[in-house]
Amino acid sequence: MFYLVAFVSTVSLQSCVTNYVVSKPATYTKEYKTDAKLASIDTKKMEQDKQQLINSFLAEKATSLANAKNTIKNSEIAKSIRHNKTIDNILTEAATYLGTPYRYGGMTRNGIDCSAFVLSVFGAAAGLSLPRVAASQAQEGEKIEKESLQKGDLIFFSHGRRISHVGIVESVSEDGEVKFIHAATSKGVMISSLNDSYCESKYRFGKRVINENGEAYNNLATTTPASNGTSF
Repeated sequence: MFYLVAFVSTVSLQSCVTNYVVSKPATYTKEYKTDAKLASIDTKKMEQDKQQLINSFLAEKATSLANAKNTIKNSEIAKSIRHNKTIDNILTEAATYLGTPYRYGGMTRNGIDCSAFVLSVFGAAAGLSLPRVAASQAQEGEKIEKESLQKGDLIFFSHGRRISHVGIVESVSEDGEVKFIHAATSKGVMISSLNDSYCESKYRFGKRVINENGEAYNNLATTTPASNGTSF
C-alpha cells in the first residue's frame, strides 16, 4: 500500500512539472506576439506624427515664401509709382516754362538759359541740386544709350568737344522718336525733336539722374556759381 501511494504521487508530480514546463513557453510566446504588435502600432504612430510635422513645416515655408513674394511685388509696385510720379512732376514743372525767353546766364522766368532751366526744374519738382553748367550736369547720373532714353532723362549736345547744351526728354514715341524740352537761343523754352538734323548732329549722349526708385543717382553736386558757356 505504501509503495502504491508513493508511485501515484511520483507520477502526479512529474505530470505537474511537465505541464509547467510545456505551458510556460506558450505564455512567453503569447506575450512576445503582443509586444511586437504594440511596437508596430507605436512605429506607425511615430511615422504619422513625423509626416504631420514635416507637412506643417512645408506649409509654413510655402506661406512664408508667398508672403515674401507679395512683399517684393508690393515694393516693386511702390517703386514704380514713386518713379512715375517723380518723372511726371518734372515734366509738369518743365511745361510751365514753355515760352520763357532765352537769356544767357538767366535763371528766372523772365529769361533763362538751358542749364539753369534744367536745374530749376529738377530742383523744384524732385528736390535735386544739379550743377549750374551743362558740362558739369553731364557728369551726373548714369549714361544711357540713345535707344534706351526715357521720359525725364537728360540729353546733352555740343558744338565741339565741350558739352554746351542740355535738354529734358519729354516723350519717346513707339517708333523711337525722342522729343525734348529745352531753352533754345532762338525761341526760348520749347519742345524739339531729336530727329531734327541739327539736333541729331549735335547730340552726344543721354544721362539718367532719377533712378528706378524715383530718387537721385549718386550724390548730386551742389549748385555752382557759374553760367552756361555756349548757346544752342
